[in-house]
Amino acid sequence: QVQLVESGGGLVQAGGSLRLSCAGSGRSVSSLNMAWFRQAPGKEREFVAAEPWFTSIARYADSVKGRFTISKDNSKNTVNLQMNSLKPEDTAVYFCAAGAATRSNYRDYAAYDTWGQGTQVTVSS
Repeated sequence: QVQLVESGGGLVQAGGSLRLSCAGSGRSVSSLNMAWFRQAPGKEREFVAAEPWFTSIARYADSVKGRFTISKDNSKNTVNLQMNSLKPEDTAVYFCAAGAATRSNYRDYAAYDTWGQGTQVTVSS
């Protein structure tokens, strides 16, 4: 089973950029459905981006489309999330996840069974 560890979070001003990385161990991430979710205080965990197995086209939440980019680096066994033009409403703990997601449920956090510990992203106005 794969283990996941996120890094790269921090404090940034609105309009700035951050790059999150999720390192996998125990299994190659290239063969897995990988996704990023986030959870703000008092809110449910929400889908951010995914690289599902059933398509080569990454999928994004409408709120981050055009600003965030998910990518896999197979040489480093990582899944990355490049976040540009950050907004205060992007503030949350960001989690990477792996699981047997399908076309119908890849946006649902319940479709993923392996999670990292999370990394805090704070965007100041």
